[in-house]
Amino acid sequence: MDKQVSLDALCTQKAGSATLATLFQQQPDRGEHCRVEAPHLQLDYSKQRVTDESLQALEQLAESADLPGKRARLFAGEVVNPTENRAAWHTALRVPAEKQTDSQCCVEEQLQRMSVLVEQIQSGVWRGFSGKRIRDVVNLGVGGSDLGPLMVTHALREHARLEARSLQVHFASTIDGSQLFDLLDHLNPETTLFIVSSKSFTTIDTLSNARTVRSWLRSFCDDDALILRCHFVGVSAAKQKMDDWGIPSENQLYFWEWVGGRFSLWSTIGLPIALALGMPVFRRLLAGAHAMDEHFRTAPLLQNLPVMLALLGIWNVNGLDIRAHAILPYDGRLKYFPSYLEQLEMESNGKSVSVEGEPLNHATCPVLWGEIGANAQHAFYQLLHQGTQSVASDFILAARRYENAEHYAHYDELMAQHTLNIANCLAQSRVLAFGNEAVEPSDNPFRHYPGNQPSSTLLLDRLEPESLGALVAAYEHKVFTQAVIWNINPFDQWGVELGKQVALQLQPMLEPGNAAGRERLDSSTRALATTINDLRVPSTQDKEPSSCV
Repeated sequence: MDKQVSLDALCTQKAGSATLATLFQQQPDRGEHCRVEAPHLQLDYSKQRVTDESLQALEQLAESADLPGKRARLFAGEVVNPTENRAAWHTALRVPAEKQTDSQCCVEEQLQRMSVLVEQIQSGVWRGFSGKRIRDVVNLGVGGSDLGPLMVTHALREHARLEARSLQVHFASTIDGSQLFDLLDHLNPETTLFIVSSKSFTTIDTLSNARTVRSWLRSFCDDDALILRCHFVGVSAAKQKMDDWGIPSENQLYFWEWVGGRFSLWSTIGLPIALALGMPVFRRLLAGAHAMDEHFRTAPLLQNLPVMLALLGIWNVNGLDIRAHAILPYDGRLKYFPSYLEQLEMESNGKSVSVEGEPLNHATCPVLWGEIGANAQHAFYQLLHQGTQSVASDFILAARRYENAEHYAHYDELMAQHTLNIANCLAQSRVLAFGNEAVEPSDNPFRHYPGNQPSSTLLLDRLEPESLGALVAAYEHKVFTQAVIWNINPFDQWGVELGKQVALQLQPMLEPGNAAGRERLDSSTRALATTINDLRVPSTQDKEPSSCV
């Protein structure tokens, strides 16, 4: 079966698609029937607008795209990123040491190096330039070197081991220096360690922050070698670049070109996670992801949780023409999970060219956004319930919480709040699916809720390292599966490169005396640059007309 013909066939089914209310009437046990279980995670897709027939068509679509064969190549570490001639072997980062092949043993070697470094910092063996122990750690990274570690450390901070609680771990990613400005005003230079995380070790955002920090430290200590030895750790795939910057070899951790940035939290990029939570917690995170890897690798397609997530997304985008996807975790600990998925999915599958380099004539990745569900109810749920466009949603919920908090005086209140949170999650997905029929019909046009908005619910037993690892890995494999079906490369990101190049070309033109350089720009950019320059450095010698001509 040809891939493109199959996608076209999906699109023709839109008009005949049954409503969710009708599907539940036709299949009273749909809630029990439309369910997939995987390690640490369950998927309820009963509120998706799919039938057994459409699922069979989607399964054939995946098979015709050779998902099983391409999945095998992914796990074998073969080249699956053709534009950069690289593997995408992030699954190897999660293989337990006793199962690693000879070609994977480098992973455990780096984890052991990271473990030693973590123990030195947490125990107080590692000291700052004045001999005081490290109390604060700041991760300098951006994109995958920031979003993944930030998301995990926030989600699992209540699991932090005792030895990790003496450290405060912070994150700074913005190129404007605003995060650093706030941090450096409060941090003690004698007791602060900085992690410079960059795969290429050329990332402008990260190195700009690192240079600012280095200058800050020099104002307290004039021994540059001592500063580098005591206050910097580098994490990169570019050892020579770290050497050139001055980071000592013993302060360097490595990963490999076959680790994509947005898939890198499982590597030594996860150093902030291990420092904030403890190395055993990081190992548990890896174990949960590996369990999901094995499920994705071996489970039949329609009983495979990541594959089902992917097929449902294909159906919504290409079958039902739904181009927006909301990520709605009903758990405050998953505050940064929507942002993490925005990069994972849109940077991976926001493509309009096939792996052969030909323009696509079918839609690919939808626009993702999200928020903690209980907060989003007071923000953008109005659009979900009564807006003019369809939106698919993923609800994410932990069934159990606070079981270990019996000793708190307010334990009963916490349990009541968790029950209320669960009720809100289930109520919202119910109203999105059935509208007024979930409660009672209404003739009032202002109180009419049409329903029929598709959603999935991902249910965790509890949020812990293993279940979070499984959840993240499930979405990674969803992205890969959709890329196979859409016939795109999910492992490059050329779309983010051109803007960086133009920024470097534009930067000198913003200097006060470079009005002539700005003449080469388009009128909009030139006018903005001139106005900004005039506001920053008022001058009567470098004026240009700012009105439209």
